[in-house]
Parts: sequence; structure tokens; C-alpha cells
Amino acid sequence: MTQAATFAETFRRDWFAQPRADILAGIVVALALIPEAIGFALIAGVDPSVGLYASVAIAMVIAFTGGRPGMISAATAAVAVVVIPLVRDYGVEYLFAATILMGVFQGIAALLRLDLLMQFVSRSVITGFVNALAILIFMAQIPQLWPGNPGVGPWTWVMVALGLAIIYGLPRLTKAVPSPLVAIVLLTAATMIWGLPVNNVAGEGQLPDGLPTFALPNVPLTWETLQIIAPYSLTMAAVGLLESLLTAQIVDDMTHTDSNKRRESGGQGIANVVAACFGGMGGCAMIGQSVINVSSGGRGRLSTFTAGAFLLFLLTVLGSYVGQVPMPALVAVMIMVSIGTFSWNSIPNLRRHPPTSSIVMVATVITVVWTHDLALGVLVGVLLSGIFFAQKVKNFFTVERIRRPHSAVYVVKGEIFFASVDKFIDRLGPESQFEDPAHHVVIDVTGAHFWDISAIGALEKVIERMRRNGRHTRVVGLNTASADLFDRFALEDRTGVELGLAPMGPS
Repeated sequence: MTQAATFAETFRRDWFAQPRADILAGIVVALALIPEAIGFALIAGVDPSVGLYASVAIAMVIAFTGGRPGMISAATAAVAVVVIPLVRDYGVEYLFAATILMGVFQGIAALLRLDLLMQFVSRSVITGFVNALAILIFMAQIPQLWPGNPGVGPWTWVMVALGLAIIYGLPRLTKAVPSPLVAIVLLTAATMIWGLPVNNVAGEGQLPDGLPTFALPNVPLTWETLQIIAPYSLTMAAVGLLESLLTAQIVDDMTHTDSNKRRESGGQGIANVVAACFGGMGGCAMIGQSVINVSSGGRGRLSTFTAGAFLLFLLTVLGSYVGQVPMPALVAVMIMVSIGTFSWNSIPNLRRHPPTSSIVMVATVITVVWTHDLALGVLVGVLLSGIFFAQKVKNFFTVERIRRPHSAVYVVKGEIFFASVDKFIDRLGPESQFEDPAHHVVIDVTGAHFWDISAIGALEKVIERMRRNGRHTRVVGLNTASADLFDRFALEDRTGVELGLAPMGPS
């Protein structure tokens, strides 16, 4: 197959494998994006249009540049909370400048292949991340359901119940149209016809009534400006990439397909630069909207593009109608998302899985829910995973002492690194502790590997201690990598010490 034919096949698969399902799913996502984008803009302290225009631009651009078809990216709370001090102290123009630099940092991350760091995020951390997000999504709906809050009453709860009934009941009859879209349309029509007393989208914030325009940030191009925005940009880039790559992994699992994480990293950067140039804030992948998209049948890039394009159409043409969409309808959709996102199997698995895996998962959930900081939760999970892994691996070696005439042989097998050096040193003597100490000591490391300078330092310490006790020490079986480390970092004074690369033969 020629390169042109391969490109055509990939383009057709990513964009037009199922256009009808992708378009309908994108429409559902567009409606669900509106209150989220408004809310995130208000969190950041900017006009709602900044969040809405960002969602339009990021969704439309990432459809072309991203590495995960069917994933939704837009303005997010994870990025919004980072820029609160920047907007408060310097204004929205500095936010736009910081968002452009955020995109540049993400492009650099793609060039440096920092996406490969995701290999160190364990399945337990990903499960905890998913469960925490599901809980946060549900908690975000509580103000719209809490008795006593403005606009919340019996009709609110009735409409949420009806919305959930439609969302879960309609697929039993037909899957021709996404059930969340049907729920939103029917409940909106009922609200408009009967004037039901419930909150609507217009009450969340002012909707823009025009197209976004291109403009570069109005900030001085000075070193001082760079010093102001760089720390925020770096944090936004890191948080955005972390959430995007984790969401991409989750969508991979949901759709049983793979994605290009490096392309996704670079695509996020391009999308954020474009969003800033059209009056938008920074953003990243959204697990909630991505789950809505996939659950509604969206799989291709067309669904992501439709979400952004239809959102723009809603804002500029149907703004008066969009403002009347009842919040209970969108709350029902988001409750469906939280239920579908949560990994329910993880609850019985708490007993079936190893305790360390369960601890990592629970710690990730608690940290994210307690702090509302996704990056911090993942960091805690990764650190705990690393600690538990080190505890396991440090025991992956054995030392056997074999007594021979006039000599003793220590046969070392396994992995020696920073976490296992104390145990290694204890197992190898000192030789004088034995009732029959040998004058000649052989340390056979044919079956061992020394991973770092801590391991070499431990071997060095053992040799030096035996030498001080008057033992002639010989190390045999060092593999090439271990011997190279030893030559570079071990003792210069090796009196009484012999090194050998060849395995020790029978004596």
C-alpha cells in the first residue's frame, strides 16, 4: 500500500468511519460543555466568554492535532485553579500570554518525549485517578440539587429523575439517537412550554453573542513579563499534559484502541496557543466530556470537532435558546458520567488485589478528593507505588556462603541497588564474625547486577571491611556494566583486591 493510500485510509478511519454517531455525540458534548466552561472561567476570575471561546478553539484544533481520536479537550478546572493569582494580580491579558507559553512548553515536552513518563504511572494510580474524578464530578452537581439553594426545589429533583430515566431507559428501546441528547431536548422543551421553575444555563453566566476574534496578548514583551508568566505556564503545561495523557489512557481502555501520546502532547500545545490568540484560557482533556462522547457513540475526530463547532454555533446563533436549557437536564447527564466513570470493580478488588495496590488506589482517591488537585493525587500515587516497588525489589537477591579449604565463597544472585544495599552489606559479613573466618574470600556476583553507584558503594564497603580484617578478597563474575561502574566509582586503593569478569570455575 502506498503512503498516499495509507494516509487516506487513516483519514477515513479517524474522521468518517461513523459520521452520524460522531456528529450526534459531539452535539451532546457541546451542550454539556457550556455550564462547565462558564464555571471554570468564573473560577479563574475571568469573563465566561474566555472559558467558552477556549472550549471552542481547543476542541476544534485538537480534533486535527491530537493523538487520541474521540477524546474531548476544552477549558478545565485543573488549569483554571492554577491561574487565579495571575489573573487577580496582572489581569486577563497576562493569562493569554501565559497560555501561549503553556502551549510552547507542551510542544517542548512532546519533542523531549516526556509522554514516556506515563509508563511509571501504575494501573492502581490510574484507577484512583478515575474514581476520584467520578466523585468530584458528582460532588460538583450537589449545589444544583441541594435544598435551599436558589432555584432548587421539587421540580429540580423530578427533572433529574426523569433525565436519568430517559438516559438509562431509552437505550433499551433504541440506540439510534444518544439518550443524553434526547433527555436534554425533551426536558428543555418541557421547561419552555410549561415554564417550570428550575435553574437554566443563562443563570450560570453571560453567554457571548459574537464570534471570537484573533488578537495577540496586550502585554510588554520584556524579560519581566516572562518572569511573571513562566511559573504559571510551566505548572499549567504540566497539569494539562498529566490530565490529558491519563484521560487518553482511559479512553484507550474504553474503546480498546491505542493512541499516539507524543502527538497528543504536541497537539495540546498547538490547541492552547490558538485558544489564547482567540481570547481563550488554557485547557486540556476532560474525562467527563470524553466519557459522554464515548458513551454516546463518539469514536472519531469528527465527534471532537463537532463538539467545538456546534458549541460555537450554539453561542452565536442559538444563544437565546441555549440559555433556557434546564440545569437539571445537564445534572442528569453529569450524574450518568460520574456513574459510568467510576471503576466499580475496584471496590471488591480492594480485597482481591495486593494490599499495596489497594493502598495506592485509595491514597490517590483521598488526595484528589481532599485537595481537588489532580496532579497532587497522581504524584502521591506514583510516589507510593515507587516506595512499595522498591520494598519488593530490594529483597530480590540472595547471598549464600560456601566454606572451602582456606577460603570462603559468597554467591550473590539478584538485583543490587540503592534500596537493597543495607541488606547486601549485612549479608556479606564482616568475615571476622564467623567462627571459622577464611583468609581468602571470593565474592561471586555472576548472577547479580549492580544498578547504581549506591550498589557499587556497598560492594566497595564490603571489600574494604574485609581487607581491614586481613582477608584477601576477590570479586568474580561482574558483568560488563557492573564492572564499568566499579572501575569508575570504587576505591582507588585496591590493595589485596582482585577483580575478574569471568565466572568462577569449580575449585
